Amino acid sequence: MAAAATSLLPASYATPRIVTPLDLKSVDDDGSFEGYASLFNREDLGRDVILPGAFRDSVQKRGASGIKMLFQHNPAEPIGVWDEVREDARGLYARGTLMSGVARAREVLALMRAGALDGLSIGFKAEKARRDAKGVRRIEKIDLWEISVVTFPMLPEARVANVKRRPFAGNIPTERDLERWLTRDAGLTRMEARAVVRDGFKGLKALRDMSVDETMDAALAARIRAVAETLALSG
Repeated sequence: MAAAATSLLPASYATPRIVTPLDLKSVDDDGSFEGYASLFNREDLGRDVILPGAFRDSVQKRGASGIKMLFQHNPAEPIGVWDEVREDARGLYARGTLMSGVARAREVLALMRAGALDGLSIGFKAEKARRDAKGVRRIEKIDLWEISVVTFPMLPEARVANVKRRPFAGNIPTERDLERWLTRDAGLTRMEARAVVRDGFKGLKALRDMSVDETMDAALAARIRAVAETLALSG
């Protein structure tokens, strides 16, 4: 870490490890996105493998708010906040929001949407690790300080899953556009999507009333609510 960073991060802070590229599918107008900052049991280009459970204590101790969101590991350039950081069976999942009031964050958002910026990376201290016979460092416990949006990743498989965009923002969709969005992004079947396009939510209600399967009926009702909430956001 550069000397200028020592006033913002502790001396024990490790050289950041670039771990994951973003898998950009969509970006929300409010700058929110989600994905994996690290994947378990995958060897990166630095010959590190992070084991399941490595982040658990640190995430519990700091919480999402205690883990910084930086640009290119630069402690002088915070660009947003992490709303959720947790371990699951795959790795370290992170969901965050870029701050629209920060010039660099607006630039990052534009680059994400263009597909020009597609990496995530963690900055950490390895608290417990061992090297195997092949020289690979297997990290069992990590003190996680920050997750950065970066340009070049070391672990290509781990990516941001979603950077969400409100549908049709600033544009009036055609019927075909609306039907495509309802099936692709809102989770409706083609029949349900056509019912919405033709008759609005009354069309969906008619389909629901025709259902004799309570499980299917409940699932359809949940989709109706999700569509209504999403369309309300785009208004």
